[in-house]
Amino acid sequence: MTTDLHAPLARYAARLHASVGDRHHVASPLGAWLLLALCAAAPDAAAGSHREDGLAGFLGTDPAAAARAAAALLDAPHPLVPSATAVWHRPDADTAGLAAWRAALPRATTTGQLPDQAGLDAWAREHTAGLVERFPLTVSPQVVLALASALATRVSWAQPFDVAPASALGPASPWAGRLTRVLRTPAHGHLAWIAATPEAGDVAVHTAAARPAPDGGDGAGLLVVSVAAAPDVAAADVLAAAYRIAAGADAAEPAGRRSLFDLPLGETPLWTLREEVVHTHARGGREERHAAVLPRWSARNEHDVSELGFRAAVAALAPGLRAEARQATVASYTRYGFEAAAVTGAFGLVSLPPEGVARTAELRFGHPYAVVAVATDRRAGGAGPWHGVPVFSGWVSEPDDLPEDEAA
Repeated sequence: MTTDLHAPLARYAARLHASVGDRHHVASPLGAWLLLALCAAAPDAAAGSHREDGLAGFLGTDPAAAARAAAALLDAPHPLVPSATAVWHRPDADTAGLAAWRAALPRATTTGQLPDQAGLDAWAREHTAGLVERFPLTVSPQVVLALASALATRVSWAQPFDVAPASALGPASPWAGRLTRVLRTPAHGHLAWIAATPEAGDVAVHTAAARPAPDGGDGAGLLVVSVAAAPDVAAADVLAAAYRIAAGADAAEPAGRRSLFDLPLGETPLWTLREEVVHTHARGGREERHAAVLPRWSARNEHDVSELGFRAAVAALAPGLRAEARQATVASYTRYGFEAAAVTGAFGLVSLPPEGVARTAELRFGHPYAVVAVATDRRAGGAGPWHGVPVFSGWVSEPDDLPEDEAA
């Protein structure tokens, strides 16, 4: 399951989640990273590649390699995780450099004229099966360039959860007293284990597998990995451990898996470990069994990701434009399945001029005035003979009322 993208995405995820903090949320680091990777093909993308705040620093890899990886993902979409990207621009703000960059984008990326807000919202709905109803940014006259990515999934579990009373979460759980029912792993079809991690110590791990795509999907699947650490472990460390475990979650023997016979019996905030005499064919007569209980959950969030590489990305495309970027996300984890979607939008905007004072004069021709019709005659070699010649002139002292057909 490990890919060349895992380390760059884990690093970007750490920055994105750190910017949100430990409040309840869902995000798609991949959705934002894909847009940065699209910009990595720009001629100026490698500028400042040695800096942490440069585009390469956020991508976590060489910009050219990131661009190739993004193209590989977008041009060979996953059957359970549909994706889409788009680049739009205002025709009057186009340049030869932007046109060359657009021509090198992945085949699957939509390009064209900047839509209005209704068009952006419709794009978000179309590419998230209606899960994200609105584009996360509001278009304005200052927007000359827009980038968007969308990721969505809606899957059923291969084996649905069973149901358990919330008390099964344990006496130390702050949720046990305010929830009524939670999810319990079925007898077969889910995996759970205890893992040792360098970031968060011993953690509880559960994975639920999605039902395969109807056409088989050439072996493509989706696992949702849940990782819990001791209550005093920082959220950033638990997320880092979860990314590490997810990289090999489908391995025959996950890295760091602890034997239950190496752990003390009894209660902890993460598990209850007991021992009983059974009939078993396990090697050495020592059988290990795992079950898990976890709550149903859902989240809907918007995240400002402007500072997470998009200033550098927009600068690589069009120096002088300021950047604005947001991500809208939604997810739901239930007894029967999982659905999630994210739309990431980035705008390149012309900078507003500094504040000053403006006066506006409305001129009124409400009494007799003069009119002169003058010819203009500018030619390649200079002014022609007709240039500046007054052709008609007059004095307006008896104006006409505007007829009804002109008013219409």
